[in-house]
Amino acid sequence: MTTPTTTTTTTGSASGTPRDIIRQVAVISAVVFMIIAAMVGTGLFGGTNVRELQGGALDADATVLAPGTSAFSIWTVIYVLMVGYAVWQALPSQRGRARQRRAGWWVALTAVLNGGWLLAAQFTTLPLTVIAIVVLLIALGLTLRVLSLSRTESFAERLLLDGMVGLHLGWVTLATVANVTAWLAAEVVPSMDAASQTIWGVIVLVVVAGIGVLVAIGTRGERIAPPLAMAWGLVWIGIARLATEPYAPAVAVAAFVAAVIVLAAPFVVAAARRRRHAH
Repeated sequence: MTTPTTTTTTTGSASGTPRDIIRQVAVISAVVFMIIAAMVGTGLFGGTNVRELQGGALDADATVLAPGTSAFSIWTVIYVLMVGYAVWQALPSQRGRARQRRAGWWVALTAVLNGGWLLAAQFTTLPLTVIAIVVLLIALGLTLRVLSLSRTESFAERLLLDGMVGLHLGWVTLATVANVTAWLAAEVVPSMDAASQTIWGVIVLVVVAGIGVLVAIGTRGERIAPPLAMAWGLVWIGIARLATEPYAPAVAVAAFVAAVIVLAAPFVVAAARRRRHAH
């Protein structure tokens, strides 16, 4: 059981210190950078849409593990929450809070890395996008770990901080799988036949389901946002493999089953914890 943190600085002042103000400005700057990078990634400011980059390797029909195009609408939710967090954490009432001090710089880092992946996809090579998204995934995992050390104290905090980081982590987990698969399919084993792609796709989805279970166990079933984002992406992988090329019904079934497992895992873990405590 974690212990709640205080809501002000150790001196009891809500105004915080100059270092706290620097952190708040850094978070806002990082989120602004991320939004600008996202605009470039969608083709604004003269950039090329992500789906058309790297020879189409990142498009929704590039591999059997690419989610359908509609899945990427989750980025809108994540970006809105990140903008909301940037504004909320800048309030004077949040300036000196211990939890903001612990998490603020980590959130700023994930925003910069998010934008960095988009710029890597726009201007560098496919292997570098893999490195960029893996680094982002690690940073998000560490951010969630930092948040897990203390409790949320308001709905706004639960939504704009814990919920935002959880959704970001869950989606980037699945995006990392898709990005690595795109790289392997484009540059490492481009001649793999359809049957082999299906087999490997199913194996990877089994691993993803296992990761979802491990996340539920590691967070003691207390975090629903990561599995929600993962399940969302898995469902859209399944839909895409039934509706568009490359068709792969076996991968679709595996994706749907994995989505159910990932989504159910935190509830099962939480129920098991309650039963243990009841005895």
